[in-house]
Amino acid sequence: MTGKQLRGTELKRFLRRYRKAHPPDRRMTFLLQSVEYPVNVGSIFRIADGCAAEEVILCGITPTPPHPTIAKVARGKEQQVAWRYVPEAAAALAELRGEGFRICALELTDQAVPYFAYEPPQQVCLVVGHEDHGVTRATLALCDDAVFVPMYGKGRSLNVHVSLAIVAYHILHASSPVGAIPGGRPLGQAQDLPLHKDAETDD
Repeated sequence: MTGKQLRGTELKRFLRRYRKAHPPDRRMTFLLQSVEYPVNVGSIFRIADGCAAEEVILCGITPTPPHPTIAKVARGKEQQVAWRYVPEAAAALAELRGEGFRICALELTDQAVPYFAYEPPQQVCLVVGHEDHGVTRATLALCDDAVFVPMYGKGRSLNVHVSLAIVAYHILHASSPVGAIPGGRPLGQAQDLPLHKDAETDD
């Protein structure tokens, strides 16, 4: 039995009770390096609100609010989630590292681990890049870790905001995974995975 669908006041009370009983115990921020399409940016603002990310940092050619498409897709969450524009990702990452954040790129690299095998720290910044080109090499060199979402069909990756949502919610609910080391490669596993250096999307 699944019960009845919640709406209106009942839904608000249900979510409020859940948040009170299960408050997030990790600090998380998002950094968007030249995410070009406003639909993705708007979706990421909505994801940031959903998983209580502290901040969305927009870099490079990433469009910024106010923007009609961002507002429509985000359903107003761009006005509720803290955000700022920083031209160069390097400057923002240096500041976050100084505050104790570990930097994790969502990118296919030869050192990346599957997102479910990643043991997240208490403070983490998730970095996503351009829909076609991914996170730049210069920015990857500034990241501590890299994770990816495994693909079991013919596509090489998911949409950038979908991948970010998967990883962000994993981090919210993660406990220490068996066989993993903090910020590192699952023991005896990642070496055998077929990886690619450059990210591609089907957008």
